[in-house]
Amino acid sequence: MTALNETAVTLQSRLAAVTTARTINYYPSNAGWSAMWTGFDAGRIEADMAKAAALGADNVRIILFPQSFGFPKPRLEYTERLRKFISIADSQGLTVKLTLFDWWSGYSDAAGSAAWAKAVLTPYADDRRVLSVELKNEFVSTDPAAVTWVRNLIPAVREAVPQMPLTLSVDGQSGAAGLARIRAALTGTPLDYYDYHFYGNSERALAEIRRAQAAVSPDPIVIGETGLSTATSSEGEQMAFLARTFAAAAEAGVRSVAPWTLYDFADGAIPSNSQVSKVPAQYRFGLYRADGTAKPAATVVRNAWAGHPLTNNLLDLDFEASPGSSPWRPYLADEGVAVRARDVARTGGFSARFTGTVRNGSSLPSVRTSPVDPVQAGQTWHAEAWARGAGVTGSNEIALSWFDINDRWLGQHSSKQVAKGDSEWTRLTVDAVAPAGATSVQLHLKSGDNKGSVWFDDVALSTGGS
Repeated sequence: MTALNETAVTLQSRLAAVTTARTINYYPSNAGWSAMWTGFDAGRIEADMAKAAALGADNVRIILFPQSFGFPKPRLEYTERLRKFISIADSQGLTVKLTLFDWWSGYSDAAGSAAWAKAVLTPYADDRRVLSVELKNEFVSTDPAAVTWVRNLIPAVREAVPQMPLTLSVDGQSGAAGLARIRAALTGTPLDYYDYHFYGNSERALAEIRRAQAAVSPDPIVIGETGLSTATSSEGEQMAFLARTFAAAAEAGVRSVAPWTLYDFADGAIPSNSQVSKVPAQYRFGLYRADGTAKPAATVVRNAWAGHPLTNNLLDLDFEASPGSSPWRPYLADEGVAVRARDVARTGGFSARFTGTVRNGSSLPSVRTSPVDPVQAGQTWHAEAWARGAGVTGSNEIALSWFDINDRWLGQHSSKQVAKGDSEWTRLTVDAVAPAGATSVQLHLKSGDNKGSVWFDDVALSTGGS
């Protein structure tokens, strides 16, 4: 649990709690961003906090908006709503992380900003229910006005709440370089930890997380936001993304990973004056759909927070999952698509079938996935699949393809070919060592220039050889 014990609250005790917190990012499904505060619904929030706690969360991150609360003096109505939220979260066993100054560019008013932050935070200076304060969401470290503003804000907040850990985050595109710029700019007014928003390729999560750690070492990081939108990817891909991110964070020693976000958002839930409302992907990052039903990713997060191992079993290696729940992805789909077939299966009820494929130069169409465990150079990897053919021509095989941190292809290792013509189920295998510079691997089931049909089933992928 991240809840602080009954001894006096200190900067160190709060920092220890925040760097191990099981944090969920939160807005109600019907009231995102500032609408959470302007349309505050205590009953809905209480139900949502109970749901977050049942998932395994022990901390919730919420974002405050000066425009909504009133600036430079927050209105009593809104500070009371914040007090009520913290009380509700506490009733469900959740502590709170506060993020300030979202949708904010008033950097010329450092005095007003400091007055507002002090008014909001001072009641919680020694309140163990509040773990930390992020001074600005996704801080733009290349903006000189913003840097000057935060240099002035940090000492003012330290004076008001000296035992409160302070942090900043950067957006997912700025990544480690953005964190490094913040740290360099704030040497005279340092932060206590850094908040890394990871939205990169989950196959390379370990390398990206280690890069972020190196950018701010020896200060700690948390992953304050991470996720994948099911508006642009399948629910199965979202599930695999979060599994890989949790596994990579554990390998890197980062103990707090916060999914974005608890819920999808209903149409109209994001205020129309926000650019966010114009981006369809922003509505579908939730672990739960807007109607409250769980996506497969919710199970991954629950298991990760409970300390249960996340294994490749969730990758649908036997093709029994429905298409939307499977993390397999097509490659060169115009040249051939694998379909979930129930006509032939080695075990269970389904397999993956290619029929009538072509090729794109030297590249073959395929269906692909990547392991949950992170990849590191020098590891031995084993892959296998069972294949069966009918009237097979062309090239049909499985392969491990390796990539570096910049998504540069480093090469591949392939199995033997599926026999031409008709064949019964045959085991195809690949055993290989991850090459120098490798940070990710993809397993491809390939079929090209195939006038017949080939079925794949019962895939396995693991480190340590066969």
